[in-house]
Amino acid sequence: MSSKLPIEASRREPSNRLPVGSSLRGWLDHLQKTGRLALASPDVELRFGVAGIANRLDGTSASIFPQPSGHPVPVVSGLLSQRSWMAEATGVPQSELIGTFERACQNPLPWTEVSEAPCQQIVHRQVNLTEQLPIPVHNEYDHGAYITAGLLIARRPDTGVQNVSIHRLQVSGPDRLGALLLPRHTLSFFQEQERLGADLDIAIVIGVDPLTLMASQAIVPIDQDELEVSGALRGSPLPVVKCITNDIRVPAEAEFVLEGRLLAQVREPEGPFGEFPQYYGQRAERHVVQLDALTHRKSPIYHTIVGGGLEHLLLGGIPREASFLSHLRRSFPCLKDLHLSQGGTCRYHLFLQLDKPKAGEAKNLILAAFGAHYDIKHVIAVDTDVDVHDPGQVEWAVATRFQADRDLILVGGAQGSKLDPSSIDGLSAKMGLDATVPIEAPEMKFTRIRVPGQEELDLDRLVTPAPQDWIRRTTEPEEGPR
Repeated sequence: MSSKLPIEASRREPSNRLPVGSSLRGWLDHLQKTGRLALASPDVELRFGVAGIANRLDGTSASIFPQPSGHPVPVVSGLLSQRSWMAEATGVPQSELIGTFERACQNPLPWTEVSEAPCQQIVHRQVNLTEQLPIPVHNEYDHGAYITAGLLIARRPDTGVQNVSIHRLQVSGPDRLGALLLPRHTLSFFQEQERLGADLDIAIVIGVDPLTLMASQAIVPIDQDELEVSGALRGSPLPVVKCITNDIRVPAEAEFVLEGRLLAQVREPEGPFGEFPQYYGQRAERHVVQLDALTHRKSPIYHTIVGGGLEHLLLGGIPREASFLSHLRRSFPCLKDLHLSQGGTCRYHLFLQLDKPKAGEAKNLILAAFGAHYDIKHVIAVDTDVDVHDPGQVEWAVATRFQADRDLILVGGAQGSKLDPSSIDGLSAKMGLDATVPIEAPEMKFTRIRVPGQEELDLDRLVTPAPQDWIRRTTEPEEGPR
């Protein structure tokens, strides 16, 4: 084991001009000051105990666990379990969150490299995951301990382009992980190397700031580094440092970095694991990571995301909404807003809000949405008088504006999510519902009822809580001057 002290500049926390979500520890301080950080009793069990408490507090507060199962490293969970928290971390109103993320994806800010960093203060050349990391077991039938909040960073050897993503990582041995790689950029990088008979160098980063965590889920082109999206969200280049054993650049302020390789021509059993659809991803022969080194801060903090919890759902949902909005607006300027609903696991159900679409345009947009990402399974298009963030309003639009023989789109045998248990190894049907008002409809037929002036009423002045003698006050007129 060896130590490295960072240069003074890299020690400094982000300045006050940066969003509060630019620093993991700064964000935890902010949650504590605003009553949203719960401190668990010491010695909560890593097996089910951490996940159980985190789930009970899900959406109300983050939770920190000192000495879980006696391990010296604390665990934190629930950092971003409300949409409003994500906006708060970014430093914008909730109504501007999607637009802000969309602009960050379109205008990435290159990172800046430092020679020494907090994430490399301590260096372990021998990796023993269960001794060095407090890795929880989350759900009842999970195969065992899983790293769930690790940003897997891969780098194409020929171009140096990096990709950042989150994958479930099963602890398969002291220095070995099983990895589920779905058809995304990391898998593409690996397949290029595997065809050459070579391993793919990677790093797994645990404990990053909320903005980098969000940026890791951006849907961007294969040649765009998500760490540059993090810089754009910060409004300042993200400091990175080169790994000890390979050329991967990782966030300098991270808590832990695991350095290793995705092994070519090697597959081993992985799973089951509780996933975002609230079901278990099944056991199968999957990719393998061999670890070569572990570096971390002094007194580090370990971040875990409970499978199927709000942090899991929203972390994937919000960045996707921004990416989809940017992508679809290029061809369909009538698209004003969209939403991946929580009931649809923030992945499978997409609601589209359209402003006066032309005849047939809603159906074209629905078809384009299916192509935006293979996870999208059901799409509902509505008008601007319907709030796509309110599932009740969307359901009302379907109930009153949709006719199945006229407005239904069905696509069979399409690529879908392998984690959807109703699919056949990812082969899925797609369904679109056009719940917009028909263009030829008479004006009054679909005019929504409303009470004029209702929203402008000053309820604080006009209404008070009913007193105990309410019946006397309302049935007996007060005596006035005679």
